[in-house]
Amino acid sequence: MQPQAINEAAELIAAHFASGSRRDELPAACRPASRAEGYAVQAEVVRQLGQRPVGWKIAATSMAGQKHINVDGPLAGRLLVNRIFAAGSEAANSIDLRGNLLRVAEAEFAFRMARTLPPQANGQQYVVDEVMAAVDSLHLAIEVPDTRFNDFVKVGAPTLIADLACASWWVVGSAVTIDWRSIDLAAHRVTASNAGRTVAEGIGANVFGDPRIALTWLANELCTYGNGLQAGDFITTGTCVVPVPCAPGDALTMDFGALGTIAVTFP
Repeated sequence: MQPQAINEAAELIAAHFASGSRRDELPAACRPASRAEGYAVQAEVVRQLGQRPVGWKIAATSMAGQKHINVDGPLAGRLLVNRIFAAGSEAANSIDLRGNLLRVAEAEFAFRMARTLPPQANGQQYVVDEVMAAVDSLHLAIEVPDTRFNDFVKVGAPTLIADLACASWWVVGSAVTIDWRSIDLAAHRVTASNAGRTVAEGIGANVFGDPRIALTWLANELCTYGNGLQAGDFITTGTCVVPVPCAPGDALTMDFGALGTIAVTFP
């Protein structure tokens, strides 16, 4: 894509992001046709929004997530500072769903990086052990995604990448204090409930086979299309349960067993 087309696409997406509005698709003249072009537009969207990026989300790491947005593999999108709330805060319990097209909540494992994982020589790929050695902490999280496209199941992966991989609101808990590194996160069970009624169950393996594998995928994806993961980045790795439908008045709790719980209420 030429810089003018990247800028035009980013202006449209950023305007819809800021206003909470949507469109059917991008004009053909500025529509990204590859992952590389999608990430180029995404970077310009973030710049135009003027919000500080604090990490990344991985979309569609589960089969349910891929089916939900009609893609055949994961996508990465920026997390923006004014869209992140601490679990238990007033803001985390006052997320307004009006105008949200997707209206789902997702139970996710999140990691925070202790050190940078830059691109390696000769395009060498990171392996799970290398990536996990660079992790500082594990967090529980709830993502409430959204999209700037009415036909989000039709626009395709490059456009969805440009659209911050459907990023919107993200609620994150404090660092998990128990010895989580000794736990098999792939086998770990997660239960979602609404007002005390169980609405979904899943395991960490729903996240690309293992949340640690998803994190490693992201490290390598960003080395291919960017500057890699940075020290201090938060990464939320995708939903362990089928995306849970939510509506105003709902009170959702995601129970991660021995790792704790995290909740959100929609007014």
